Amino acid sequence: MPTTPSPVPGPATIAEYIAAAPAAGQPLLRALYGVLKRAAPQAQEVIKWNTPFFIEPRFVYAFSAHKAHASFAPPAAALAHFQEALQTLKTTKGTIVLPYDHPLPEGLIRQIAEYSVQRVRERRSDGFWE
Repeated sequence: MPTTPSPVPGPATIAEYIAAAPAAGQPLLRALYGVLKRAAPQAQEVIKWNTPFFIEPRFVYAFSAHKAHASFAPPAAALAHFQEALQTLKTTKGTIVLPYDHPLPEGLIRQIAEYSVQRVRERRSDGFWE
């Protein structure tokens, strides 16, 4: 009886995730990761649903790589708080779209990341997402 090959495991670390991303996006993804890491140096870095997450032990933020852009996914409260500053960037319901062929808006991403970390630390609920 033939056996079915087992699925290839996805990346186990954020470094592996970035290395597996489109080559054109790797510089932006490394820069994004650096900003997020500096904002949450104590956060646990995990891959959930094939996506890099920062958790403390609740969701702080996540990011993902796509064909032509990265997505940064902070909590909904952070997106709402920075709504005006985000008007010049493309956003979706839960993410900020960061095209690989545009400079990373590091200052704004840093502000959103730091805000997200502070909000998580101030929360009293045990819910993972908010």
